[in-house]
Amino acid sequence: MESGSGLGLRGRSGIVSLVDECLKQPPTADRPITMLLGPRGSGASEAHSALMEHFGPDHPFAYVNFGTAQSLLPRYALALLARQLERKLPRYGRSRFPLLSLGLLASDELLNIRGMAQGHSMAQGRRAVQRQLDHFQQANEARHGDYLAAFFEVGVEALGLPEGASSLALAVFQDALRRGRRLPVRGLAGRLTTGAQWFGAHPLIRSGDRWEALVELNMWRHDGDEQQQERLDRVLFSAFLEDLRRNTARNFMPRSHLLLLDNTHAPYGRRFLDLLVRARHDDTVVTGGACDPLTVVASANRWLPRWGPATGDAWPWQLRGPDRASLSDWHTYRPTRDGEDTWWYPLRLRDLNLDEVRIRLELQLGGHPELAPYTRLTPFVHRLTGGLPRAVQQILDVLRQSGAPAESGPDQDRWLRKLPDRQLRTGEVSSTLAETALGHLLRGIDPVERAVLAECAAARDLSVGTQVLGHGEELFGEMRSRWLLAGPGTFVPTLHPWLRRLLLWQLARRPDDWDRAHERLAEHYRSQGRPVQEMYHRLAAHRVDDVADELLRRFTAVPAAQWISEFDAVTSAPNRLPDEGGPLELLAALGSRRGAALAVDAASVIQGLVVARWVWSDPLADPGMRLSHLIAEGFTQLSQLRRNDIVPLFNEAERYRHWRHPQTTGEV
Repeated sequence: MESGSGLGLRGRSGIVSLVDECLKQPPTADRPITMLLGPRGSGASEAHSALMEHFGPDHPFAYVNFGTAQSLLPRYALALLARQLERKLPRYGRSRFPLLSLGLLASDELLNIRGMAQGHSMAQGRRAVQRQLDHFQQANEARHGDYLAAFFEVGVEALGLPEGASSLALAVFQDALRRGRRLPVRGLAGRLTTGAQWFGAHPLIRSGDRWEALVELNMWRHDGDEQQQERLDRVLFSAFLEDLRRNTARNFMPRSHLLLLDNTHAPYGRRFLDLLVRARHDDTVVTGGACDPLTVVASANRWLPRWGPATGDAWPWQLRGPDRASLSDWHTYRPTRDGEDTWWYPLRLRDLNLDEVRIRLELQLGGHPELAPYTRLTPFVHRLTGGLPRAVQQILDVLRQSGAPAESGPDQDRWLRKLPDRQLRTGEVSSTLAETALGHLLRGIDPVERAVLAECAAARDLSVGTQVLGHGEELFGEMRSRWLLAGPGTFVPTLHPWLRRLLLWQLARRPDDWDRAHERLAEHYRSQGRPVQEMYHRLAAHRVDDVADELLRRFTAVPAAQWISEFDAVTSAPNRLPDEGGPLELLAALGSRRGAALAVDAASVIQGLVVARWVWSDPLADPGMRLSHLIAEGFTQLSQLRRNDIVPLFNEAERYRHWRHPQTTGEV
């Protein structure tokens, strides 16, 4: 695996500079909780790995993955994070977490408090509590080396590396786990006394006595109701943040500590974020204290319920892009400091552009002579996947594993035509590329719902698809909350191009359902008087002659530039053409049912242009865009057949004749 800095942050370099800024700020400065948002496969886990690799060797950091099958309670997550942050680094002293350790210890095992409850002197009761805590501590240190290390047994699954982690990131992470504190077994009387005083003064704890405060924590854990257990978690988070403040106040200590929180959309991840934001806000805004020195980068591939409806209308934030992320940008757009929303910094991860896909292919394939020719497939891979990082990687893996024809030509075109059905091996499991990719993107959605979604994907506008095909708003809302609609800058709520292409590939295996969906959508747009959208679905239903006739009628009825725009929209329709043969064979099979034209006229030229661009617009049908010259010739002929307003047609011919691949799929 290549360096995470070379892959994981390609197109996301602003995240590195943002984290670097945060780590260099004074300890008491306000810092955001940066959220990396996007669908599964958008590269958030890769970004975590790259940040770990970039900053881990010189800065204290901790990583936890909330997306595992393990139920990671907030107290366990705090212990795992603190244990990693205790790593000794050459430049800094060792961080310590005595308050958190005491809070965890006091609420861990059930304390015997009968002495305090049955009339013994308070001094005797306090000494009894202290002895029990000391005993618990010594027992854990004897078994694990230090108290926090004991939590590895209950949280080990959450310590797995992010997906796509490089060997360097692996080494850094293992070092963080290996070089944590190892305290000798000894009593804690002095340290416990100091820590107990802090708990006795905490505003969430009723008792002002330091030992009674610890007993109260214990009772909340073992006998408390839901509200009291939440209060315990809040106290533990407050202790964690106070430990961090005290660490940074010492000499030769870092200004900030880096937390990497993966998959925080999972229930325990959401709970952790809720508690962290509330603790920071309570300590900083409510009580007027200094901000904690945490630099937090979290990821989520779902909209978080605490932000309100997934439309975003009730949330004061507008999603920001990762390329220009910075503290100044956060300060400019953050809401007022009165509410907890002020701490978020939501960054919507974008897809890779053409150059970024090219660099990724060159980094992974360029060093292998037998694989290097595949780098010429960069435009095809980008068109097919829309630049979704996981999809790009999956196609690279298929090419590596399958022995596809390396040289550009008809054989390679025919092989790529069936790419979604090619086998992809992941570990010991092998399945088709389409099944593997859909299983990853739509995890948790059952086969019946997936089949329904495939029908709705027939509509470019998913909201129209769910409405017209009678599947309601729930499916649309689920796709939106999973960030599976096209990213920022799009006006039509369409599915991500990679997901939609895969769903339509599967829908094509159900020809009756395919035709029924597109005919119903065409009728819907006809009833609304929207001919371009109607033609789009007529063409998808293979009504080529009808579409060509309508485009011929509009050829002289609208300005040339408008006609070109409409032509492009219509001929970008999906198809269920045979999965055999290259672009020329597919084109030959789409000849007009009316037979060969007797003369070159606008009708015959438009007919040929419709089928040529329809095939060309599907990267699986024309991987090498070999039909570009035919489309260019068609526009040249149209410019000669039209009496006026011919410059746009001539320019369009030049565009296809000297085709330059766009940086983003939305530019075609």
